[in-house]
Parts: sequence; C-alpha cells; structure tokens
Amino acid sequence: MAGHRIVKLVQQMALPVAQEAGMELVDVEFQKEGGRWYLRIFIDKPQGINHEDCRLISEKIDRLLDEKDPIPHSYVLEVSSPGVERPLKSLADFNRFSGKLVNIVTFAPVNGRKKFRGRLKGVQIADVVIDMEGVELFIPLEQIASARLAAEF
Repeated sequence: MAGHRIVKLVQQMALPVAQEAGMELVDVEFQKEGGRWYLRIFIDKPQGINHEDCRLISEKIDRLLDEKDPIPHSYVLEVSSPGVERPLKSLADFNRFSGKLVNIVTFAPVNGRKKFRGRLKGVQIADVVIDMEGVELFIPLEQIASARLAAEF
C-alpha cells in the first residue's frame, strides 16, 4: 500500500525533527478527503504545543519533503496538536496516560465486544489494562485497532 509506505517514510523524516525541537511525534496520517490528499503530522510536548511550534515543525518538514520528494502528487501538509482525544500508539503512551479515561477498539472481540471505555491502568506484560466500572479488563496489545484518550469535562 503506497499510503502506508509514505506514512512510514514521513515518520522517519519527522521523528528527528520533532525530537530536536523537544517535541514528540505522536502520529502521521496520509489520506484522501474530498478529492485532495492530506499529510497530517501530530506533535506534542508536556506543556502542550502552540501555533509557533506547529509553524516551526511545518517549515522544517516541508523543506525535507521538498528535498526527498516522497509523494508523487500534490497534497496539503498540516502540522497540529493531537488534541484532547490524542491517539495512544506505544507502550509508553499507555503507561504515561495511566489514570486517564480511554476509548479502545479491538480488531477481534475481547470478552464478547470490540469497543471499550474505561480508566487506563497501564500495561502488564502484553496487555493494556483498563478499569471498567470497578472491573479490570486485560486487552491484548496486538488486538488493539485504535486507542484514544477520552475527553473529560
């Protein structure tokens, strides 16, 4: 899949740029919407990011993309915060956001269902642990299709 290849290449290019700026590369998406292609890069740092952070990373990534030219057609580059419902991608994410409310979707049913909402407890061996109304549920990491923080108001 060409889109997956492009995401991997952009991740490899963007990771050192974000790290050099003291930021975390949260995610990269490349998708077609309404007839246009969008390359979205999500960054974060502990105190949150601002417009200047996005501009800085956007300019550096844009230069690298112009040099390496990994995308053979036109696209829109967007650099932004992952938002309050940021994706959880790594073991470190699941441990870092322990105690937060999460939404998890699995590839296959776990205990008869594929969608879960609960309080993240962290990781134990190869399972993500969430508390669902007082019951701990262990979800195999390899079964997680998507995981996001849930907004709490």
